[in-house]
Amino acid sequence: MSQPETPSEHRAYRIIIYAIAGGILAFAAAQTLYALSIGNRQLLKDGTDWIYDVLLYGLAAAVFGRGEKAEKLSALLIAAILAAAGISTIYDLYDKIRDPRPVELFVEGFSAASAVVIAILVAGALLRFRNSENALIQATWLSSRNDILKTMFYSALGLALRVSPSRWPEYALDVLAVILSFQAAWMIVAKALRERRAAPVGGRSESL
Repeated sequence: MSQPETPSEHRAYRIIIYAIAGGILAFAAAQTLYALSIGNRQLLKDGTDWIYDVLLYGLAAAVFGRGEKAEKLSALLIAAILAAAGISTIYDLYDKIRDPRPVELFVEGFSAASAVVIAILVAGALLRFRNSENALIQATWLSSRNDILKTMFYSALGLALRVSPSRWPEYALDVLAVILSFQAAWMIVAKALRERRAAPVGGRSESL
């Protein structure tokens, strides 16, 4: 059953999405600056990786409420951001295989814990909108759901696996992260294609 689209729900979503984008940007900036100050390559990568979330939620905050056409286009751009994050993970996996990085428990633990906490906070804030038929709201919910799965089964478990003698479980988790990114991107694109096919000739679909 879809969630009713009301002005109060839209106002709440707009406030929440601005808070999410701003909060992640502030955390990413602090982590990146600290990584640069201590010269830690892994922590720097983890800090700059937040750019995908900042772009995703920042785009949603800027476009939401500007019309159905703009929102649907932004949902597709969010799908592209998710796909780009998957491609970035593929390159990072290649880089780790080519030049294995030393295990740094403090860095790995901090990155895993912060990713899990932020993912839980974001998904919790967007949980009330999970049944919305609005394309943009659904795209941000799918992204937050994706982050919960990725952090709970990737960051936390990955930390334990990285201290094991073998590195292949870590690489397998990278592959899982790639699959999740592309799966969420495809769900957004598939919804847009279904709506396009359902739109009446010479008109447009009534659903968001």
